[in-house]
Amino acid sequence: MSDRISKEARSRNMSAVKSVSKLEDKISKDLWRKNLRYRRNEKSLYGRPDFSIKKYKIVVFIDSCFWHNCPIHGKIPKNNSGFWEKKLNRNVDRDKEVTDYYLSNGWNILRIWEHELKEDYEQAINKILAFVVNVKG
Repeated sequence: MSDRISKEARSRNMSAVKSVSKLEDKISKDLWRKNLRYRRNEKSLYGRPDFSIKKYKIVVFIDSCFWHNCPIHGKIPKNNSGFWEKKLNRNVDRDKEVTDYYLSNGWNILRIWEHELKEDYEQAINKILAFVVNVKG
């Protein structure tokens, strides 16, 4: 099935999509209020972690249930399912590569599912804070 709009128009549409979600903005503000200092989406780090503290070799990823194919909530769309299955499975493989990279290089990595934040937001925020405090010592 071909695209309904030109390649240039599709490119403009996709470039307008924000790389940071509202949920990440909320998490960021709450972590900052709790005096956690970090960098967001650090381009110099592999996989562009959502939150990072280079000094302590800490990276935190917030994985969306759709884009990272959550085992509980991840669903392959019915339309163009072959494309979506390949795309989402590649995302999962990339997540594994990124995790392996950080672990093999002595970094501390935490992955939080979107549904963890939606089910019990405060507990998920506390999980991030506890992780950082534990690593910092």
